[in-house]
Formats: sequence, C-alpha cells, structure tokens
Amino acid sequence: MRQSPAYEALKLTLRNEPRTWLVTGAAGFIGSHLVEQLLRLEQRVVGLDNFATGKEQNLAEVRAVVGPERAARFRFIQGDIRDPAACARACVGVDLVLHQAALGSVPRSIEDPFRSHDTNVTGFLRVLMAARAAAVRRVVYASSSSVYGDHPALPKVEDIVGRQLSPYAATKYADELYALVFGKCYGIELLGLRYFNVFGPRQDPDGPYAAVIPQWFAGLFEDREVAINGDGETSRDFCFVENVVQANLLAATTRNPDALGGVFNIACGERTTLNELFARIREEVARVRPGAERASPVYRAFRAGDVRHSLAATDKAREMLSYAPTHSVHDGLAHTGAWYASAAQRAPVAPVCQEALP
Repeated sequence: MRQSPAYEALKLTLRNEPRTWLVTGAAGFIGSHLVEQLLRLEQRVVGLDNFATGKEQNLAEVRAVVGPERAARFRFIQGDIRDPAACARACVGVDLVLHQAALGSVPRSIEDPFRSHDTNVTGFLRVLMAARAAAVRRVVYASSSSVYGDHPALPKVEDIVGRQLSPYAATKYADELYALVFGKCYGIELLGLRYFNVFGPRQDPDGPYAAVIPQWFAGLFEDREVAINGDGETSRDFCFVENVVQANLLAATTRNPDALGGVFNIACGERTTLNELFARIREEVARVRPGAERASPVYRAFRAGDVRHSLAATDKAREMLSYAPTHSVHDGLAHTGAWYASAAQRAPVAPVCQEALP
C-alpha cells in the first residue's frame, strides 16, 4: 500500500474545517465507503438512498465502525433521486454533493433501458436542480469507463471516446453532457469521475447483476461454480474502492480552476485479465479455505455489451487533482478477501436511524 501526500494533507485539513456533505446512493457499495471516510474525518454527512440496490446493512456497518459520536453527525433520508422533494430535502444546508446513486450493470440496462435512463439521467438532473436551488457550490458525480464504448485505443484518454455499447453507457455519457451544459448555464461547479471496475468490501455478491469479484469470492468461499464470460483473456483496470474515495474527496475540494467542468479517469492504470483475476482471488480464498486452490472456472459465452479490453490513463487526474492511488489490485484483493471471509461470522448490527419522506 502506497501513500498519497496530497490526500493525507487533505484529510488533516478536513478534520480542522468540517463541512456538510450529501452522498446520494449512501447505502450502496461506494456510497457507504464515502460516508464512512467522511465521518472518520469529522464531517457532517447527509445520505440519500431508496434501497433499490443499496442495503441498510451497509449503513449499519458504517455506524458500528465509526462509533456513536461520529455516527451522530450522519443524517439519513430514505428517498429516490427521481423525487424532487427528496432531493430538495437532502440538499438543505449542504456544501458539497457526492452523487453516487445510479442503476449500474450493462445487462440490467439492456433488459430495462427505460429504468436505467429514468434513474441515471432523470435522477441526475433532479439532483443538479436541487443542488442549484440550495446554492450548493460543487457536485462531484460518478461516471463510468463504459462511455469509451468501442474505441479501440489503450489506454483510455478522457478526450477520446467511441460509440457506447449499452444503454447504461449511454446514460453515463448523457450525464457528462448534462453536467457540462449545466455548469455553463448555471455556474455550479461539476466534476465527473469515470470509474474503472471498482471493487472492495460491501460489494454485493448476490443477484443477476453482481460484479465478478464479489461473485467469485462468494463462490469460492462457498465451494460453488465460478463462471467466466468468454475465454478469460478479456481485461479490465480494476480499482479498489479506497482509491475511489480518495478521488471523490480530492475532486470535491480541489482549488485548481482548470479541473472544474472536467471528467477524470479513476483507476489504477493496471490491466488484469479475467484469468489472472480468478487466479489471484483463488489464492486469497485458499489462505482461509483449504482446497480452494484446486478450483477451476467454467467458461461461458461472451456477454453482450461488454468491451474486450479496458485500461485507463490516469495522468489527468494525477496532474489536476493530485490523485495517487494507494492500493494496487493485489492490495485491494487482500483487503476484500479478508472482508468476505469474515462476513458470515459477523453478528447483526442495529439499523441506522433514518428519516422517511411523507
């Protein structure tokens, strides 16, 4: 694990100068990690989530980890980003917004494109309108590496995109266009982060749209079949969630005027094939469950809408935001494996207090 001097300095500054943050999608995988880090840094946090994909257990775990004194600085609203009243209530008194709420998954968007558009585009616009009305200074929003589509060049550079290959990718590209126009028309500061295959603790291994890393950890720990779509030579730039948390906080607080209105690749800048990923996950599981080292994957057909290879150029984020990923894929898989290994042993924790909209 590496150190990021800029991030360490920022954490000290935030502890001395607490602000009020809104995290949409707060009960989700990435959102809950943002809430946790902000509370650790003595910030005031508002969370908004409708539990469509987020889980109350994630917030309960955050509350247990940070302790009651810090948890008291967290206010949770159960509501939908497509609901103007929910967005307006969530933005009251907020200085900064970290917008994570979305319906992810390429296959889900292919099966139900309208729902993906309604949440990812209409919901995003509702958040922007509420932030503007509440005089929020800055919004950092989650985009996706899927916007690069069929452009073959590697590594992916922010200014060059191809044709999007799924409704999900189209919704994220539409968000970037809306952010650019919204910033010009209304003066609000917007920065977009194109996430590349984020993974880590609390990522849901269940359901038809689960990502491969939690699926494979759960499958190998439970001695179930693990499937790879295609020949296993498809590659991705996998990024541990702590790197994403760093990027959000740096983007939300940057004083670099050239960064405003921009989009940035957030990744490790390392390419890992699915076959290599499976071998690394199997190695982590075998440390805990003897016999896992003999497991082999089952190969299936390639999945519609998936790009063959993905690798990020992170120069822009490094130069403009001082982003410096602290966790490699290997580091992240070790942390993630330890979390999944202990998940079944944890006692249930009390649910977080929340406000329900009328």
